[in-house]
Amino acid sequence: MTTQQNTPPAPSSEPGALSTILAELRRVAALPLERGETLPPAAYTSPEMYTRETERIFGREWLCVARAEEIPEPGSYLRLDVLGVPLVITRDEEGELHALSRVCRHRFMDLLPPETTPEQGSLKRLTCPYHTWTYRLNGQYAGRLAGAPLMRHVEFDNASCRLPAHCVEVWNGFVLLNLDPDATSPAPELAGLDRVLRGHGLEDWVSVETRTWRDIPANWKVAVENGSENYHHMGTHAATLEPVVPGRDTRVDECDGRWFTMFTPYSAEAMAAAASEGTPLRDGRAGAANGSGDGQAPPGMLIAGIFPQFVLAVVPDSAVWIRWMPTGPTTHDTRITVMVPPDAPRPPDSDAHLARLREQITLIQEEDLVAIRGVQRGLASDPAPSGGRFSHLERPLWQFQRYLAERLL
Repeated sequence: MTTQQNTPPAPSSEPGALSTILAELRRVAALPLERGETLPPAAYTSPEMYTRETERIFGREWLCVARAEEIPEPGSYLRLDVLGVPLVITRDEEGELHALSRVCRHRFMDLLPPETTPEQGSLKRLTCPYHTWTYRLNGQYAGRLAGAPLMRHVEFDNASCRLPAHCVEVWNGFVLLNLDPDATSPAPELAGLDRVLRGHGLEDWVSVETRTWRDIPANWKVAVENGSENYHHMGTHAATLEPVVPGRDTRVDECDGRWFTMFTPYSAEAMAAAASEGTPLRDGRAGAANGSGDGQAPPGMLIAGIFPQFVLAVVPDSAVWIRWMPTGPTTHDTRITVMVPPDAPRPPDSDAHLARLREQITLIQEEDLVAIRGVQRGLASDPAPSGGRFSHLERPLWQFQRYLAERLL
């Protein structure tokens, strides 16, 4: 079964190349799943398309950028850049988060230059290392100028000088950021996904490992599409994920809008191997996450995605979340974090366990990078139009096209 969507009116006067891409986006987004096709190659290579995406998607949508635990207490900060915008997230004495520009209002210096400051830390105020202008971080005054040395002999009003602030909210322990000053709460759009994830208590989960890959040579959509389907397990992850969570067994849920879910039970071989090692794979969490409500679903992997740049994979007793961020028309960053419940037992050989975890994340990501880079090389070769159709396992990609059409047309 497929759902219907009203397609926005056609664009009236776009530059020629972009207009052609948008017209093709309009066409493929209107197709039913049974006749779904890939986007045209130019959608993944065009600088004009990328500019439109940054303005209409990344400049207006709620983006998952971090975990709230990364800014754990008053005075904590996290430095990040979103589409070239230098930002810092801080926590005030009331526990509230603030997302502030970290560009000094004096001569535009980066307040937390990566050359001299760590990505995370703690401070009482933001002090510019150039001319030592200082900004407050407390409550309603967050971002307001607190001091500017040697400015007494010029016409200058300290009280009116303030760092620009951006919208920030916490959802299931994830920090969501929006660069649009008129943004409304993401809660209504994500209410259905909240119900799916309710059994996990993800807001309290603890990060145990994070890895970042920068400037990967591929358009951000290539990475998002790769991470939004398990069809590629049989090829890309034939020796890693496929024996454990076979892509062919995935059940993709019928969703529409900003989020999607799917569930893959563990293979019989994986269940038997775990039992023989004395660590049987449990259900419970997987069943509740999969929406059954009775805890009777077989153990397996739930994947939940939020367009445009977030995917969460949950298995019994752990989860992995991925954040993609474009850095140009054909480059992006990937950040992968592993989380566990707060009451998860600490392995006796925790250092060795983390080393194995790091190796596993790296292996699977490197497998994905072969595919992601390979697809981008194919797209850059000006290939003939695709002759394929979407598999039923690629339903989230079909949904992604409809999302893109709604935002870009």
